[in-house]
Amino acid sequence: MALFEGVYLGDMKEWIFAETFLGKRRAIIKCCIPETLRVFDGMSDAKMEGVLELRAMTEWMFLRYSITVVYQQSIGAVCILDWPKERMLVQVLDDSDEVDTQHLIKAEVHKWQQRGVRIIYRHRLIRTGYKAGNLKSAMGCDYVKDYEFVAIFDADFQPTPDFLKKTVPYFKGKDDLALVQARWAFVNKDENLLTRLQNINLSFHFEVEQQVNGIFINFFGFNGTAGVWRIKALEESGGWLERTTVEDMDIAVRAHLCGWKFIFLNDVKCLCELPETYEAYKKQQHRWHSGPMQLFRLCFFDILRSKVSWAKKVNLIFLFFLLRKLILPFYSFTLFCIILPLTMFLPEAELPAWVVCYIPGVMSLLSVLPAPRSFPFIVPYLLFENTMSVTKFNAMISGLFRFGSSYEWVVTKKLGRSSETDLIAFEKESEPLMRSNSLQRSSSDSGLGELSKLGLSKKTGKTKRNRLFRKELYLAFILLAASVRSLLSAQGIHFYFLMFQGISFLVVGLDLIGEQVS
Repeated sequence: MALFEGVYLGDMKEWIFAETFLGKRRAIIKCCIPETLRVFDGMSDAKMEGVLELRAMTEWMFLRYSITVVYQQSIGAVCILDWPKERMLVQVLDDSDEVDTQHLIKAEVHKWQQRGVRIIYRHRLIRTGYKAGNLKSAMGCDYVKDYEFVAIFDADFQPTPDFLKKTVPYFKGKDDLALVQARWAFVNKDENLLTRLQNINLSFHFEVEQQVNGIFINFFGFNGTAGVWRIKALEESGGWLERTTVEDMDIAVRAHLCGWKFIFLNDVKCLCELPETYEAYKKQQHRWHSGPMQLFRLCFFDILRSKVSWAKKVNLIFLFFLLRKLILPFYSFTLFCIILPLTMFLPEAELPAWVVCYIPGVMSLLSVLPAPRSFPFIVPYLLFENTMSVTKFNAMISGLFRFGSSYEWVVTKKLGRSSETDLIAFEKESEPLMRSNSLQRSSSDSGLGELSKLGLSKKTGKTKRNRLFRKELYLAFILLAASVRSLLSAQGIHFYFLMFQGISFLVVGLDLIGEQVS
């Protein structure tokens, strides 16, 4: 294995690594981008090699701007990682079924090969198992056995050049450490109301769920991207399995049950993008809530039979699986969408104000604390989370009872909305590294040549249309009718809540939140 020794050089604020070779195993670091671009990074001279794996998806065909602008950025971000280039191999695993996409990725790979980057293109002919199948196929390559770590990135993720130097050293002297997970940073978190509300939710997920669990019990769910795994931990945990649509959570749970530990780095961030349309966000949330219920059903008895402490078993069952993925969606859906509206038509039924207002208000306040700039959106956040409870409850039921929709993997469409500032910053950041490695590139390669076209593409794009979401519209009608009934019966506090919640369902049902579908 390889060990790292970090030396801090005062004002230079740089880490210099001295690697000590202690065996024949090397280090692997992989990075993924959806369709599947993969980077394998190695350190032969220091006897420590890494593999970076990138996955690129057909989803990029749905980008608002030219596909080359965005995925060139993502591939380029991996190819310029601050790691000795002679010790780095990039493997592109393409899962697309569109010939045009394959040609574009091949051309990009060829361009970086000519610049001296060790990069390989591979295309899967049998596209089974979705992301898990792709990762499993890549891990089966003969050269993987020579590596020790793997870093994974999804397609819209762009690691900073120092990503590896900020993550890999944590494995030094910690033979039981399986995963080092970085935080996501969103380039479009302020783009519209939908992205702002998503940012609140995910900030709570990172800073409370993952960071706190990482500190106290050394476990949290792998986010599927922007993380570095120890290959030995993946192998001993059974590798990537195709049995659910949440392969990242699956491998994390199995590694935890085998006694491996995780570290979450809240200060190491990887740029990515939030879905900006309600349709894309809804499909994403359906997979994120049906998948965990599939996994819970499959691994419940494995958790009980495992050798981890009962405290960890309780945490896995009740906090990791049931609380956020089952109890809260069930509570929100049944209370605010069924019980509360019905009480307005049943005079003898009454719900106390603390059930309707105080508990949801406190929960929303706690959720906003990790993102204090989002405090003005606390009321819209509460209403929107209640609205999303319909999708989450439906997903929970389909996953728990093995309905067909729980096994559907729908790619989350992104708009490729990197701002001009992001593109310029990427260009400036990459220039010194490109010069240091004799890899010169023109401004058009990074997408700067396309900046003048961005405004034009917005104006000349297809006419946008709003979709109608029937479930949300039906519930909007029920809630607004209940609010009128509440007003007539002089139940003031219930009237205001039902009215605003009904309006929230109406706005979402008419697709007036986020970007409209073109």
